[in-house]
Amino acid sequence: MTGSNVPSPLMPQSPSNMNLPSPAKTKSQSLAVRKSISRTSEPEQKRKPALAPEYDMAELFNEQTRSKYVKGLLLFLVLSLANTKVNVGEKLGSGTYADVFKGTLRSDPSKIFAIKKFKIDPNQLRDGINVDTIREIKYLQEISHPTIVALYDIFSSKDEQINMVIEFCPNGSLEDLLRDKAVQYGAAEIKAWMSMLCRAVYYCHSHFILHRDIKPGNLLIAANGEVKLADFGLARYFAEPGSPMTTNVVTLWYRSPELLFGSQHYGGCVDIWSCGVVMADLIMRRPFLPSIFDDKEITTGGEIAQIETICTALGTPNEDVWPGVSKLRGWFAPSKQLPPRDRIWFRQQFATVGPSGADLIANMLKFDPRKRATARSALEHEYWAAEPRPVPVDRLPKKGGGAKNAAAEQTKVPGELNERFKGVAKKLDFSAFK
Repeated sequence: MTGSNVPSPLMPQSPSNMNLPSPAKTKSQSLAVRKSISRTSEPEQKRKPALAPEYDMAELFNEQTRSKYVKGLLLFLVLSLANTKVNVGEKLGSGTYADVFKGTLRSDPSKIFAIKKFKIDPNQLRDGINVDTIREIKYLQEISHPTIVALYDIFSSKDEQINMVIEFCPNGSLEDLLRDKAVQYGAAEIKAWMSMLCRAVYYCHSHFILHRDIKPGNLLIAANGEVKLADFGLARYFAEPGSPMTTNVVTLWYRSPELLFGSQHYGGCVDIWSCGVVMADLIMRRPFLPSIFDDKEITTGGEIAQIETICTALGTPNEDVWPGVSKLRGWFAPSKQLPPRDRIWFRQQFATVGPSGADLIANMLKFDPRKRATARSALEHEYWAAEPRPVPVDRLPKKGGGAKNAAAEQTKVPGELNERFKGVAKKLDFSAFK
């Protein structure tokens, strides 16, 4: 409606109040590393191939961009009597993937943001750049939405490492919040959070982008209590029909059955499954599908354990509820043969959010990805019109672990589980929680 103060679900988020380049402006530029890391004078034929066109990004590594910002390593350049009360340059988190600093705009120290400094992994380089880094920069440049963490700028530090200037989320993540028993919330708060998540996923899918790592730890809480989808290190475009994609994506506890059974052809349904698990987590205030295993073969053992966990909770998939499942390349007959759960079970298990909320979870957790809810159908579900109404953003709980916990998630390799949960699926980044 014209003149309404209620933002559209697809209204772009403008960073103009921070006097920073907007993601829309950044999108028109591409990122190109001025110097490839560890480049030698080896023969041309032995060098790594150049980046594919999809990775061709603009030159933003320049002194003008870099000089606008302040972080801990350059703290001495900005500290003065006028701004000693501003916590400039604090190192919020450190891990194997990145370091995260608290920073300010040099021209206006009251404007706070986060600086994510990526670390170099020689085993994951593509022409001198970590592939996950390329993905995260690429997709954050191309999207702008109130429920997605904003990318404001990119620059290189003097050690030639890539730095992202991103939105500062000082209240941790939903993972921290749901685990903090001192924080009280109910059905109305869950509806508000899930509305933000579903809008973010719909926006991504409408721009043909799969997130592929939705989990509570990647849902950061902004200063006003709004939830922001973050960490696009595993994101990619929807594949062309028939084109295979990797299955080793999505943190294990939030990974859909088709990925666990080795399907290389999938779409937005993998993100929707993750959304369903997140909603269940919020209701239960603990992980809904936490697989526990002890196996040196981490990937295989973890996937088998996760399938068994899903079967225990939701029943065992079969040809009746999921035609073609037995033809998937990773199919095996789970040891637990239980009938798939019906809607009565979902309504009993998730009574907190009422019958319509339980039905939405059931739709998002359908075994057959072809029958699973889409981002659009999830937003059109009757759950949103049912009572209770979602809590306004300014009344949502804001204590969610603080900026350091939010930063800790950003320092981890995409797809990793939080070490605070037992029975993890992949090698953990213990340094992120020092």
